[in-house]
Amino acid sequence: MERILITGAAGQIGEALRKGLRGSYSLVRLLDIAPLGNAEDGEEIVAADIGDIAALEKAMTGIGAVVHLAGASQEAEWEKVLPLNIAGCYNVFEAARRQGVKRVVFASSNHAIGFHRRERFIDNTVAPRPDSRYGVSKVFGEALGRLYADKHGISVACLRIGTFRRADRPTTARELLTWISHRDMAQLVRCCIDHPNYHFVIVYGVSNNLRSRWDNTNVKFLGYRPEDDSEVFAPEIFAQGKKENEISAQFHGAHYCPMEFTGDAAQID
Repeated sequence: MERILITGAAGQIGEALRKGLRGSYSLVRLLDIAPLGNAEDGEEIVAADIGDIAALEKAMTGIGAVVHLAGASQEAEWEKVLPLNIAGCYNVFEAARRQGVKRVVFASSNHAIGFHRRERFIDNTVAPRPDSRYGVSKVFGEALGRLYADKHGISVACLRIGTFRRADRPTTARELLTWISHRDMAQLVRCCIDHPNYHFVIVYGVSNNLRSRWDNTNVKFLGYRPEDDSEVFAPEIFAQGKKENEISAQFHGAHYCPMEFTGDAAQID
């Protein structure tokens, strides 16, 4: 696992991992279609599209672990979600299989379980309950990861990432529950790359927030011990006096839940 590939390395999380993992591995290969600047010591830059499986295979030559971040990072029309988060995700796992990659760390999302009611404290065993097309694509990625773990023996970690901000701080009351700091994100990914032996795991990407509603007890063996707590930002956030949407406030997925909503929230158990 000394040689890793990060897809989507030009994105917000990719930028933070590029900095946070620097020096931890003999090679960090960075892949994106967006500019990545000049390679630092221990880095390689690859300009490639996850829609091009041949390019992905080439990029995975000699790689021990892939951190897959690339794709549509928020709710979008199906015409965008399908090629990036469905076909592109398949290409990454299949290219990894073909090149003998031992481990894939997949950036899933809390939106894979967004329609669970927020009053419930949930762990990684709850049934998927996506709140959006984006959330559906993350459920697909988790299922694909399970397939490649069971059928092909690739070690897979799926990170149900909460709220990650370039400014490295939460901005709303709901984010006090879901925020993950840059250094905790880097620690979590490092734990998932470095742990010597696991088959398939799902872990919530969240800091040590006082108000968190997600339980990582079942994956404590990974060694992830988040250091940051969103509570330090609570007084400032509550002073803004902003109220959450009525539907949003009922569910873990928050603002994704009322998007295009035409159902009856009372019928969602």
